[in-house]
Amino acid sequence: MGLLTPALGLLFWTLVAFLVVFFILKKYAWPAIIKGLHEREQGIAEALETAEKVKAEMAQLKNENEALLAKAREERAQLLKEARETRDKIVNEAKEQAKTEANRIMVEATAAINQQKMAAITDVKNQVGNLVIEVSEKVLRRELANKTEQEAYIGKLAEEIKLN
Repeated sequence: MGLLTPALGLLFWTLVAFLVVFFILKKYAWPAIIKGLHEREQGIAEALETAEKVKAEMAQLKNENEALLAKAREERAQLLKEARETRDKIVNEAKEQAKTEANRIMVEATAAINQQKMAAITDVKNQVGNLVIEVSEKVLRRELANKTEQEAYIGKLAEEIKLN
């Protein structure tokens, strides 16, 4: 049992050695250890703070990007709408211009047809007038005493006119 119960002298010298080591450690080692722990704690706190700032900046950038994307989508939609409106306007203007041009051409064609028709009618009237004058002249030149001969001659002239 002597091994389990230490002697009073051993206890004293162990306590003295412990206290010497304790005070040496307290004076030289603990301040360095505590300083290192504080520095490490501050470094971790700064890293966490920086991470929070970066996280906040990333969230802000994400929001800004989403806002820019939304704005770009709106602008694209607006541009497409304007392009469609412009296209429709141009198409409608072209249709109206084509209708106007077609109506103008039809009016000009109708006028030209009427003019040619009137010219043809005038020409036919002139020819009929000339034929009447010729027939009358031939009838008057020939002095016929007999009415039957006169009618036969007029019939003959009428047949000649039909053939021309």
